[in-house]
Amino acid sequence: MALKTYIDSGVLISAVRGGNERWPHGATVSDVALSFLYDPLREYVTSDYVKVEILPRCMFHGNTAEQRFYEDFFRRSSTHVPSSDALLEFAIEEGGKTGIAGMDAIHVAAAVVASAEELITGERPEKLINQAKGLRVISIRPPKPIDNRLMTRIRKALKAKLRHLADRL
Repeated sequence: MALKTYIDSGVLISAVRGGNERWPHGATVSDVALSFLYDPLREYVTSDYVKVEILPRCMFHGNTAEQRFYEDFFRRSSTHVPSSDALLEFAIEEGGKTGIAGMDAIHVAAAVVASAEELITGERPEKLINQAKGLRVISIRPPKPIDNRLMTRIRKALKAKLRHLADRL
């Protein structure tokens, strides 16, 4: 049985436009996005909101190949969630409870309404969408690397704390 998977607009954009960002094992974000988009064990879910986020821009700029790629995905999707007042109310409620940003809350709501088991997102793992309830959320982007200056400050603070604790013993 296929895994019902909602794909947000960031995944589609990353698949087409790529970028330099890489996972530690060497795969690009585009490679990861494409692996989710052409998985024969998945059944795809989309929404009006994904369409409105990506189609107007490529149409305006005359990117017909990009537009065809997106339209092919929409044709291959087995479930299409239309816009509705109820969906938006659900998204507002979820965003209000969890702090998930507006469009991300709409994508979560659309995925939940469609009974998707997963939501694949182009947002970083640190973003609140990754903590959504009711389905598994997977980011195509690697975690943000820790700043070396921050790590140095953390190490110094830990050493000072350990010295303080050792002095008390």
